[in-house]
Amino acid sequence: MQQIAFYSSFCRYIQAIVLCLWPFFTALQLHATPALTLQQAEELLRRQPDSAYIVLKDLYTRYTDAKDDISAGICLQKMGQIFYHQGYFAQSLDYHLGADRLFRQKQDRELVANNLNDIGLLYYYNKQPEQSRRQYDEALNIYQQLNAESGLAKTYGNIGHLYEKEHLYDSAFYFQHLSLQHYHNINNQEGIARIYSNIGSIYEDREQYDSAFHYFRQAVNMYEAAGNQVDRIECVNNLGDIYRKTGRYREAMEQTRKALHLAMQINEQYQIAAAYRDIAKTFNLLQQNDSAYHYQELSREYLLAIYTHENNSRTAFLQALNEVEKKNQEIEKLKDERKNTLLLTSAAIIIIVLLVILGLVVFNRQRLKMRNERALGEQERQIFTARHELIASELKNKQLEEQQLKHELETRSRELSTHTLHVIQKNQLLDSLKNKLEEMVKDDKRDQKKQLQQLLQQINHDANRNQYWTEFNSTFEQVHQDFFDKLKLQCADLTVNDLRLVALIKMNFSSADIATLLGISQDSLRVSRYRLKKKINLQGEESLAAFIQSL
Repeated sequence: MQQIAFYSSFCRYIQAIVLCLWPFFTALQLHATPALTLQQAEELLRRQPDSAYIVLKDLYTRYTDAKDDISAGICLQKMGQIFYHQGYFAQSLDYHLGADRLFRQKQDRELVANNLNDIGLLYYYNKQPEQSRRQYDEALNIYQQLNAESGLAKTYGNIGHLYEKEHLYDSAFYFQHLSLQHYHNINNQEGIARIYSNIGSIYEDREQYDSAFHYFRQAVNMYEAAGNQVDRIECVNNLGDIYRKTGRYREAMEQTRKALHLAMQINEQYQIAAAYRDIAKTFNLLQQNDSAYHYQELSREYLLAIYTHENNSRTAFLQALNEVEKKNQEIEKLKDERKNTLLLTSAAIIIIVLLVILGLVVFNRQRLKMRNERALGEQERQIFTARHELIASELKNKQLEEQQLKHELETRSRELSTHTLHVIQKNQLLDSLKNKLEEMVKDDKRDQKKQLQQLLQQINHDANRNQYWTEFNSTFEQVHQDFFDKLKLQCADLTVNDLRLVALIKMNFSSADIATLLGISQDSLRVSRYRLKKKINLQGEESLAAFIQSL
């Protein structure tokens, strides 16, 4: 009991210490809050992807620590977009899959579907169109359940674009028109323009230039109304391509120069290079090869500058990633060192406090132990005294019971002997009367011969009755318990007369008394004893009386 009390007290002290020091340990887990928000990081994506990545990574750590899985998933999604724009599709896919797991854990189905569209595009660029289609199909299923028109429009457009790249134009037309229908339902002009442009591209691939021109023209007008200059320039260039492919070189040159002018206004390098390339193609078709060569060189210079810039940007991005990784490692190392220092200090304080508490507990335990030992000694002494008195009382009771049983046994033995002697006397009396009556019957002078014979028969009948044996057997078994059971183990086929003979021998009656009790002659008794020895398997020299007395 004192050990249980000791450990209980010790656990209570430890619990109090942990509660006191818990805020201190919690402080070890805190880190600096990033200065920028998720929205500001998104604004950096295009202009400064390396800076955006650093901010997003810090935000991801903060949101993870705060158990904000939705915001953490959005950070992973944005980091995946950075890698996508840098051309690292495999790394981008890893980030998007991480975001997918977090969105699914929070059961935000709309975010899951939006992310699945990005994953489908990445699978396409990783040359896994089957996987891409599976992502789009799952996104479609979610958008249909949510009745999200904009999501359905975007996903149908992605599926149509996927079929177009695989040259399955009928399927591409089908899904692009489904997308167009949903964009019309929500009156999304920019989305409609994008689908017009996609349909125009399909018609252009199938060399149906009139239809292609029609859709490109509509897309240009809608992009212009929406203020989307980049996509408008691309569609204007596409119009120039249609004119050039149909032999209308002057109109082609006008559209291409218009695209070049618009691209230079916003310094869109890709579109400038594309416009120069298309102008060179038109001059080549006009047999003006000097001009064609000049514009082809301009296109090549712009493309070279773009590729150089992109390579430099990717190199800078990778260097930034390496520097971020190194800084993170250094920060983690400093945090670990600081944490170790704090832990060591805390451990030292805790050890000192625990030693003090342990000393107090040990002191109290020893004092409690001594008090308990004294109480326990007194209790054991009382228990010993009570047990000693109880044992003495039980012993006295057993002695009294033994004396009583012995007295009862002696009484039963005397009753049995008295009863047996009474029977012997009765039988002897009956034998005497019998002998006299036999003499009287033999005397022919007697006139009452018939009545005497009847009296003689009645005496013989009374002499041979077995009623007194029932009481004899009951009394004998009480005096000599288990005697017959032991005897039957030696011989199981003993008769009732055999058991009576054995009982009388056990009581040390003489042969004459036994013969009288059994109502037989001495010779019959000797025969009965001989037969009993054979049944018990005693040898000739072995004493029957000695064997019976030994049981």
